[in-house]
Amino acid sequence: MPGTASGSVPDAAAQGGVDEAIAEVEQQLAVLFGRARLLWKDAAAQVHPELKPVGYKILSTIVRLEETNAYVLADVLETDKSVVSRQVRMLEDARLVVSRADDKDGRARVLSPTPSAVALVRAAQARQQDRLRDLLRSRPANEVRDFAGMLELISAG
Repeated sequence: MPGTASGSVPDAAAQGGVDEAIAEVEQQLAVLFGRARLLWKDAAAQVHPELKPVGYKILSTIVRLEETNAYVLADVLETDKSVVSRQVRMLEDARLVVSRADDKDGRARVLSPTPSAVALVRAAQARQQDRLRDLLRSRPANEVRDFAGMLELISAG
């Protein structure tokens, strides 16, 4: 029988409830993404007063990868290489990144974070992680796991 718990197709009223819930998820994701942009802006300012959020994302990726190049960064961050190049120049000028010729391809540049960049990025990330932990510690573990599962579902989609 349609609309029953036996796994058949939900009726229109039940589907309407799901549609409303999905709209709420979409609204909260928009709020979350806006909050993430503010966090990146704040983290960028903590690292260097002239660093833009996109520069922070690039720098934190360089810190995570330890060594990389502009092509990999553009691919990983799904960003135009010209944006990456401009930001990398700023990071080099701010002494947050150093570059050297690639031993295998002299035309390419290998990018590495400076020790101070590593320390600054890790400190900014620790502050963000502390905020998240403070928010989530008030919830039961099963809710936090369910939340992680939902985020994984959204990320995979």
